[in-house]
Amino acid sequence: MILSCQNITKAFNEKMILNQVSFHIEDYDKAAIVGINGAGKSTLLNIVTGKLSADEGLVTVSKGKTIGYLEQHQDVNSPRTIYEELLSVKQHLLTLEEKIRETEKSMKQATDEELEQLLNSYSLLTHQYESENGYAYKSEITGVLKGLGFCEEDFTKPLNTLSGGQKTRVALGRLLLLKPDLILLDEPTNHLDMSSISWLETYLLNYKGAVIIVSHDRFFLDRIANKVIELDNTKATSFSGNYSAYAEKKEQLRIAAWNAYMNQQRELKHQQEVIDKLRSFNREKSIKRAESREKMLDKIEVLEKPTEVRSDMKITLEPVVQSGNDVLSVKDLAKSFDSTSLFEHLNFEIKRGEHVAIIGDNGTGKTTILKMINELTHPDNGTISLGSNVHIGYYDQEHHVLHMEKTLFEEISDDYPYLTNTQIRNTLAAFLFTGDDVFKRIGDLSGGERGRVSLAKLMLSESNFLILDEPTNHLDITSKEILESAINGYTGTVLYVSHDRYFINKTASRILELNNQVLTNYLGNYDYYLEKKQELSAPSSETSDTVTTVKEPETAAALDWKAQKEEQARLRKKENDLKKTEAEIESLETRSSEIDELMAAPDICTDVAKLQELSKEKEQITEKLTILYEKWEELSED
Repeated sequence: MILSCQNITKAFNEKMILNQVSFHIEDYDKAAIVGINGAGKSTLLNIVTGKLSADEGLVTVSKGKTIGYLEQHQDVNSPRTIYEELLSVKQHLLTLEEKIRETEKSMKQATDEELEQLLNSYSLLTHQYESENGYAYKSEITGVLKGLGFCEEDFTKPLNTLSGGQKTRVALGRLLLLKPDLILLDEPTNHLDMSSISWLETYLLNYKGAVIIVSHDRFFLDRIANKVIELDNTKATSFSGNYSAYAEKKEQLRIAAWNAYMNQQRELKHQQEVIDKLRSFNREKSIKRAESREKMLDKIEVLEKPTEVRSDMKITLEPVVQSGNDVLSVKDLAKSFDSTSLFEHLNFEIKRGEHVAIIGDNGTGKTTILKMINELTHPDNGTISLGSNVHIGYYDQEHHVLHMEKTLFEEISDDYPYLTNTQIRNTLAAFLFTGDDVFKRIGDLSGGERGRVSLAKLMLSESNFLILDEPTNHLDITSKEILESAINGYTGTVLYVSHDRYFINKTASRILELNNQVLTNYLGNYDYYLEKKQELSAPSSETSDTVTTVKEPETAAALDWKAQKEEQARLRKKENDLKKTEAEIESLETRSSEIDELMAAPDICTDVAKLQELSKEKEQITEKLTILYEKWEELSED
C-alpha cells in the first residue's frame, strides 16, 4: 500500500466538505476520484499533498515513496524555454555527463597508476548513467513533449509567453518525467486534444507507479481506472473497476435503495392498515394482536428516502417547428488565417434529425466551421446553405452569446421579453439558479455557471438546428449526463464540436473527422469510429460499411409470460378471498350485535329457552369470527 487516508474531515466556514473520508491506494492502482462540482475532489488532493490540513483524520504515505501533483491551474513565469524546463528534471544526468567528460579528459593525461583508478571511476559513472537511461533522456523528453501536443518549433518558446493551457501541459510533462511513486492529476485532459489524450492514456496505463485522477472525462477514466472513489454528500465510497463499471454498480445501488425504500413504505402502510382493521374489530384478542403489531412496527428502522443527485436540473430541448429534410449543405469551403491554410474544398451535408459530431486535433478549424455557419466568420471560398424552416440555436464555448454586463435575469428577459417574471425564474431554477442568484452578473459567474446559462437560453430558443461548440466544457459528470439525455431526446438536428469522447459516444449518430484539411465521414458513434479507424489503418484489411443489427434476446419476463399470468391469477383469487372474508366478518359481527340487542329485550330475557338458543348462536359466531380473523390476517399479508 502506498497511500492510506483515514477519516479525513474538512469544513470551510462551517460547511462540511469531507466527513470521515477513508480509502487506500495500492502500489500500482490507477484510481479515479469522481463527484459533482463542489464535492471536495480538489480539496482532498490538496490534503493528500499537504497543501491543506485536514480538520480531522490521518494521511499516511509509505516510507520512502514520492508524490507528484498536477494542479488544474499553473502560474509559471520562468524565462526558461519549454525544453529547458523539462530538461531540468534530468539535472542529475547532466551532472553525471559532466563527470564522465571530466574523467575522460583526466584519463588522457593520467599516469599508469592513476589510469587504473580513473578507469574504475569511469566504469562506475557510465554504469550509473546507463542504468538511469542516460543515453535516451533527450529522446524521452522529446517524446513526452510531442505526445502532449508540442511541435519542435514550440520547444524554444519561453514559459512566460505561454497560455494557461500550455503551461499546464508543460507541468504535466515535467511531472511524468519525474516519475514519482504516486501521481495526482487534477483534470489532466482539460487542455489536451484527442491525440494527446490518447497518448497520455497509453503512458499512464504503462506507468510503473500509482495514479490518482480527478477528471470529468469519462472515456479517459474508462481506459485508465481500476478503482473509483466517489465523493457524494461529504462521504466517500470505493468501487472496483473503471468508470462504466462504477456507473453500472451505482445505478444498481440506486435502484436497490429506491426499491427497498418503496417496499418498506408499502409494508409500513399495510401494517398500519392491518392494525387499524384489527382495532376496528373491537375484540380483546384482535386488540392484543394490533398492539403486538404496533410494537413490531416501532422497532423497524425506517429507511430514508433516497435523494436523486441534481434531480432538480431539468433540460428539455424541443423544436417549435419542423425543418425541411435538407438542413445544411456545405460546398467547396476554404479558410486561411494569414499564411496558414486550415482547409480547402470541404463538402458535407446534414439531414433533419441527424446528430453529427465534428472531431479533430486542436487548430484544425472545427470551431471555425461552426462560426462560419453562424456567420460569425466568413469563408475565403465556398458556400454554406441552410434548408427551409431551419432555425439555429448556437452554444459557443467562449459564451460570446452572453452579455457579461447583464444579470442572469436580464440576459433571459431581454432576449425573451414575452416571458413573465415567474417563467424566467422557473427557467433559471431548472438550471440551479435560485433566489438572489438571478441577479448575479454574467461576468462574475464561473465557466460552468455560464455554460448553464447558455444552455437555458438554448432551451428557450426552441430551435430546430442546434450548433454546439464544446458543450460539456466546465460541466461535471452529472450535468453532462443530463445534457446527454436532453440531446438524445431532441427531435431536431444537432451539429457539435467536442473532445468529450464519452459524450460523442452517447449522442452522435455520425462523425466527421477533420484531419490534414480533409473531412472523413463515419456513420456511427465514437466506438464505431475507433473500430473503422483501426480497420483502415490495418494492412490489407477489408472494410465494410454494412452494419449488422443484432436483435436483443427476449427478456426473462417475456419468456416467463405463462408464470406471470399464473401469478396474476393467484393474486386475483387471493384478493377475492379477502373481500369474501371481510364480507363474512361484517355479516357475522352484525348478527352478533343483533343477538346482544335481542338478549337484552324484555320479552326474551325472561325466556330461558330462547336465551339458550341465542347464546349458543353467539358462541358459534364467536368461534367462526376467530377463525375468520386469522384467515383475514393471513390473506392481508400478501
